Amino acid sequence: MKEDEKLAWTYGADVREDALWLTDVEGTSLLSALLKDHTMSQGLAPGEQVNIIWATHDYEHLGAGYGYHDQIRPELITGEHGRVIMPRVMKRRQVQDERKRDRAEVFTPAWICNSQNNLIDAEWFGRPDVFNRELPDHSWEPTPGPIIMPVGRTWMDYVRDTRLEITCGEAPYLVSRYDTTTGRPIPLTHRIGLLDRKLRIVNENAATVAEWLSAARCAYRSLYGYEWQGDSLLMAREAMLCSFREYYQARWGRWPAERSMQSVAYTVSWNLFQMDGLRGVVPDTCHARTGTDLFGGQTTTPCPGCATDNLRLHNGRYCLIRDWNDRSARPGHGPGRKMRFIDLIK
Repeated sequence: MKEDEKLAWTYGADVREDALWLTDVEGTSLLSALLKDHTMSQGLAPGEQVNIIWATHDYEHLGAGYGYHDQIRPELITGEHGRVIMPRVMKRRQVQDERKRDRAEVFTPAWICNSQNNLIDAEWFGRPDVFNRELPDHSWEPTPGPIIMPVGRTWMDYVRDTRLEITCGEAPYLVSRYDTTTGRPIPLTHRIGLLDRKLRIVNENAATVAEWLSAARCAYRSLYGYEWQGDSLLMAREAMLCSFREYYQARWGRWPAERSMQSVAYTVSWNLFQMDGLRGVVPDTCHARTGTDLFGGQTTTPCPGCATDNLRLHNGRYCLIRDWNDRSARPGHGPGRKMRFIDLIK
């Protein structure tokens, strides 16, 4: 990939899908990796995949391939269609209002995300103002110097600590490349997402590239999120991947290897997944079953989970995630155990 193409990954808050499409590792582009739905791809032949779906009517006016249940394919969001996917704040006001009404899509300002993430860290560290100090005007100033770990805990303990953002949208609690309510880019030094905090710790402590990559891998494997709408999910995945490149460049003064970025894209596509949060399934995969009764009449039986509001009785495709820390996976099946998300719920 040419250097000028690498530099054109982003345009302000927006990530350029064309650049991700051009970055290819052994026949798979970064964009293809970020679009994969691992739950729906189970059982397919090697090299085949099912992508996340649009799960919104916002793009149907663009024609074939943009329907609610259609998969998001690279050719639909690159080239002449390269401006189809963009952050919510850059969409027309009418579209924003419709998404707010239809899907309760309300994005949280960065200062609120920061304040709530600070509460989590104050509990973990046993003290306030660990990463930054909040100011009266809703801004914040980063704490100077390396972060000091609490007694009995190491920096890798923090990096490995598991976190989840529910109904994540563009994932402002996980990654804060920009304020999702204004579109304003946030400098690396002032970022406040859970991933940003982990990567700051990694940048401050990893002494070699190999140690940095290993610690960053742990950071990415520790963060999860789910979202209904495919465009928002893709933007969240893109922001996670772009942040990897930006923190690596800040620490080492060069871009990471494309193979390393492909590995991160693979992790992100597992950990940020498309799900109906009320049912634990891929959106709109619950279905009624038809049959015939004793007299030859047609019968319709609704999804038992939907009919009884029982989380464990849905007939849709229950979403799979990876427990990256589980070492019981069979050889050739990759790291971590695959499991249903709902099995985490007691």
